Amino acid sequence: MQEIYKSLELVNNTEKQQFELEIDGSTAIIEYRQSPVQITLLHTEVPPALEGKGAGTAIVEKTLDYIEKNHLKLVPICPFVVAYLKRHPEWKRVLADGVKNV
Repeated sequence: MQEIYKSLELVNNTEKQQFELEIDGSTAIIEYRQSPVQITLLHTEVPPALEGKGAGTAIVEKTLDYIEKNHLKLVPICPFVVAYLKRHPEWKRVLADGVKNV
């Protein structure tokens, strides 16, 4: 993650079931569904103003950190998250048992 994103706070908007990361007045999101022990990441959306600037990577890394700190297991459905996990296999430690698409 780029240094400029490290201090930004990831917001867990439980009402909308999405993680949000506000950057320069724009908000990147990851939609999810959660059970008591598992979280499924469904869709990542980065506004056009933030595309190609590392915002997608920042929200994915902050979300994975949240998942790990909250002792949840991940089911990645979102293609962007799956692609990130393939490039960063160290995060496979948070995957739910039986996840094979990564």
